[in-house]
Amino acid sequence: MADLNMKMTEPIFRTQYRVIYGDTDSGGVMYHANYLRLAEIGRTEMLRIWGIPYSEMEQQGIILPVTESYLRYKASARYDDLITIATSLAEVKFVSCRFHYRITRWEKEKGQGQGQEQLLVKGFTNLACINRQGKLMSFPDNIRDALQGVWQQGERAGSLKEA
Repeated sequence: MADLNMKMTEPIFRTQYRVIYGDTDSGGVMYHANYLRLAEIGRTEMLRIWGIPYSEMEQQGIILPVTESYLRYKASARYDDLITIATSLAEVKFVSCRFHYRITRWEKEKGQGQGQEQLLVKGFTNLACINRQGKLMSFPDNIRDALQGVWQQGERAGSLKEA
């Protein structure tokens, strides 16, 4: 059974997304499978910011398919909502990595200028490192070092917070 721990660790990358009409179902809410697309947006933008864009990995013959995903739905996003996708790198192994996600919307309290963040979805994806022939492979040193640098930064931040 999958490890359902979805704790977000620093560094947490945040990006915003406006729900378009094509994201919604006939009920006017975001179709459930589109949250996986949002996770991909968060993951690819996080990697790009950290200097590990997918396009460069693909030029090196590396493909990172999702091998496992889990989403826990808490509330619905609707057409035209501005939502935040928070992404963190949770684990790096020799042939795989794991990302955690929290998708939220800012809820303004009626009649007041204040509000709060509402959790819509939380989840994770596990990705494997494969070559163009579909064979499992270890991350090349430069990619693994970059991923572990991000992950270890989060581990150090977590240990500093607990101290």
